[in-house]
Formats: sequence, structure tokens, C-alpha cells
Amino acid sequence: MLGTGLFKGLAVTFGQMTKKKITLQYPEERPDFGDRFRGIHEFIPELCIVCHQCARICPTSCISLSGTRGDDKKLRIDTYDINFEICILCDLCTEVCPTEAIRMTDQFELAAYSRDDLYKDMNWLYENHKQHGSYDQLQAAKRQAQRDQAAAVSANKGDES
Repeated sequence: MLGTGLFKGLAVTFGQMTKKKITLQYPEERPDFGDRFRGIHEFIPELCIVCHQCARICPTSCISLSGTRGDDKKLRIDTYDINFEICILCDLCTEVCPTEAIRMTDQFELAAYSRDDLYKDMNWLYENHKQHGSYDQLQAAKRQAQRDQAAAVSANKGDES
């Protein structure tokens, strides 16, 4: 009776030894998450219109923001803070944002020794955007839009003459 259980266990163990290993040597090898992975936020202050939609929809009320009106009567973001201690990374804030000023990245490392380190401000979120988010893609899109606009202007000048 004891021998059959032992042999079954050894059979499982030896069967696993011949299979391909799936262990990653973290942090040298990073896991490949899917496109829909919800990680730490990135924030683009230039796009924010201070509509407070993200703060209103947040189920944990971890987002706080404030803004002031400029000389051109448009709202400008002053502060944008997220408390990652209670954030559940639900992605609702990014879904409701009309200008896509807040987005999710594929970063997940947010370990800290102090709870105070889990309060992130607008500057930290923007640096996260530049380092891990879509900063390079947005800059390339801006350059392409400028080139297209310049080409359209030169084409219009050629049509007029």
C-alpha cells in the first residue's frame, strides 16, 4: 500500500523533470503580459482637461486632482495624485478619460518599505509615462502630424500659383 503511493509520486516527479522549464530569470528576463494587462498608470498632463471624470468613477476614491483656469479660460492641471495603497488597477479611470490623459502601462513593480511611498503625484506618473509608457509613440505621432501639416501647406501653396 505504501509502495504504490510512493511510486505514483515519483512517477509524477520524473514526468515533470522531462518537460520544458518555464521559469524566468527575473529581473533579467521580464514576463510577457498580454495587451490587456493593467499595470501602473501613466499620466500625460498636457492632455488633461481637469474634468474630474477619473476621480468620480474611481470605486476606491484613490485619485485626487485640482486645476485652475489660465488666461485663455482653459482649465490647467495643478495636482494629480493617486494612492496606490488602495488602487485596485481596475482601469475605469482610463476608460472614462475623454482625452486619454491617463493610461495603463505594463509595469507592475510598486513595492515600497513605507506606505507613504505609495502616494504618487503627477510628476512621478509623467516620468512613468516617459520611461515605460507610450511617450515615444506619441512623440513620433506629433512629428508625423507636423510633417503632414507642412506637406499640406506646401501643397496648397503650389495649387495657388
